[in-house]
Amino acid sequence: MKALEKIFGRTAQMIVLENLIEHQNESTYLSGIAEETGLSHSSVARVIDPLLREDIVIEKRMGKQIRTFKLNMEHEVTKLILSFHTRLYELLI
Repeated sequence: MKALEKIFGRTAQMIVLENLIEHQNESTYLSGIAEETGLSHSSVARVIDPLLREDIVIEKRMGKQIRTFKLNMEHEVTKLILSFHTRLYELLI
């Protein structure tokens, strides 16, 4: 079980956030997140929107249809989430 899941439960938002944390230095696609997490493409699209609005995740468009996503490593909230995740993992896993 993932560190965030132990505390906050298994929600689509937590699953996507954990996936992005695991790949924090990589850009990924909605379909890639969906495939790795077992969530539907529409579920990933729905739960990534709040992360985009809060600048925790940044989006880069490649053409008209292709969108890539990556954690915004410069954002203070993202840094706090990563710090919390690391510490939580150390304590619970």
